[in-house]
Formats: sequence, C-alpha cells, structure tokens
Amino acid sequence: MIRIAAVAAAVLMAAALFTLALPIEGWRTGDQGLAPLDSVPEAATPPLPRRVWIDTDAACGHSPRTDPDDCFALALLLRSNNVEVVGISTVAGNAPHEMVVRTTRALVKEVGSPVPVHNDASALRAALDQGPLTVLALGPLTNLAEVFRQNPELTKNVVRIVAVMGRRPGHIFHPAEGSGGGMLFGHGPVFRDFNFALDPDAAAQVLAMKLPMSFIPYDAARGIELTAADLDRMVTSLRWIVQRSRDWLDYWRSDIGRAGFYPFDLLAAAYVVEPSWLLCTPVRAWVGEDDRLFRLWARKALLVQPDANGAALYCGRARREVKQRVMGFFD
Repeated sequence: MIRIAAVAAAVLMAAALFTLALPIEGWRTGDQGLAPLDSVPEAATPPLPRRVWIDTDAACGHSPRTDPDDCFALALLLRSNNVEVVGISTVAGNAPHEMVVRTTRALVKEVGSPVPVHNDASALRAALDQGPLTVLALGPLTNLAEVFRQNPELTKNVVRIVAVMGRRPGHIFHPAEGSGGGMLFGHGPVFRDFNFALDPDAAAQVLAMKLPMSFIPYDAARGIELTAADLDRMVTSLRWIVQRSRDWLDYWRSDIGRAGFYPFDLLAAAYVVEPSWLLCTPVRAWVGEDDRLFRLWARKALLVQPDANGAALYCGRARREVKQRVMGFFD
C-alpha cells in the first residue's frame, strides 16, 4: 500500500511539473479572461484630507523573501508635503509583530520623522476623534476591524480607507508574467493576495461597514519595476531601505525572472499623495468564493467586478509618469 501511494505521489508530481512546463499564456500571466477595467467609465477619487493614518506590517529585509514595499511607502509619505501623517500603527503580517514594531520605529528614526509609532491601532481612536482621516492599510485589516467594531461612532471621520488588496475573479497573481526566466521551467512562483489572506475575516468585517474604500491591488504595480539602477539612484537618500532591498531584488531576478520587483505598497502611498496618479474603476466588492480558480488555489477572496454604480474604487492601473514622480521624492 505504501509503495502504491509513493508511485501515485510520484505520478502526481510529474504531472504537476509537466503542467508547469506547458506554455499556456493565460496560466503563465494569470490573466484568464479577466473582466476589463475599462468596461465602465473611470472614476475620480473624491478629495482626501491631508491627515493620514498608516497601519503597516513593515518588515523590510527581515528575510531575503520579505518585501521592502512598506518601507518605501512610509518614506514617501513621511517626506511628502501633500499629507500630514498623524500616526502609524503596526500589525503582524510580513513578519511577527515584534519585528514589525522594531522595523517601523527604526525606519521612522532613519527618516528623521517625529511621527509616533504604536504597537496597535488603539491610538487611531484619538486621531479619528480629532477630525477626518485617510486611513492607509499596508497590511491585513486586523487592527482596523477591531477599532471600528469597538468604536463604530468614529467611522464618520473615516473619509476613505486605502487598502492594498482585492482582485478580479479568476486572476492569479503571477509576477513572472510569461517572461520565462524564473524557477520551475521559467514559470516562476505565484503570489497570494497576501494582506487579505492573512485575515480574511477582518477584511469582510471592514467591507461590511460600507465605508468609502479604494483598493490598490496587484494590478496597479504591474509594469512598474524597481531595478538595481533604481536602488543605486536612491542609495544616498534611502540607504537604510536600499540595503534591505537587495535580497528581495535578487529573489525577483533569480526566482521570478524579472529585472526588478513590483513596488506594491509604494503605489498605495503614491495614490494617497496624489490620487490622480492611479486610474480607478468603480466596482462592486465582496468577500466570497472565486469559482473561476482551480481547487488547488485558496478560493476565498476579496473580489471586485466593474460596476458603474459600485461603492468602492479599484485603482488597478498606474499612469506612466508615476514611477518618475515617485523617484523624485527620493533624489
């Protein structure tokens, strides 16, 4: 019986490897006939207040496969004159919570900012009590769900939640995008909708509150890469972050097969600084089963569908000049 099971496992493994070797365009790019974003008219983001609260799971450089995106996002917002960051809270995500707290505090010190860093989002209550806020969630929505559940009266001052998550049904986050240079026959790894996957219940709770929301998804960062040349350009002003980005860049070049990495959270920060830098589509958003994915994938997802009457915005396309504008903050 054990021998038969071993043979069956070997056959399944061989079949899986054969599947990865197949040049199936939709599989290799993750675009399996997705609902086009231009099927409904683009929508402008209503004006955002200058006051911003950031909830982050920053762990830049914690391991070779820990992304530095949160740190670039924090640095952009702390340096921008367009916004006033009134507080930063931390949440477990890219690393254990203790590591996130240490990393975020070290970054804020490196940037030379006086903005306080809190162990959790309890201080968000006081900030909301003082006036309208844009809330930027760079990690799972654990903290926000807890604060809003305990203090529903304060949500009146939440002008907009900007969350790094969400996808169209059937979308597989496949960063190799058919480049053919990554691991597994050039197939490369497949990413999760990470922030949602870490706490889907919190995402569902926040979505059910029907607060104004903008989703900055994987889609938004496609086509914008931070390369070795970009890191070299930023090394004078952001040395601490750049040093913690080199291993992540190496991972993208060796295992994924791209020249640079997609800066997911940095695009969300750019949107808060200037919403017009991203193109947003009104969508209907819900948490549910994605029946367009194979069983082997986690099918529960925060899904969006273009809808002219949708209450949320899905900002899935960045304007061409965004990278140049963002890099200007770091020169």
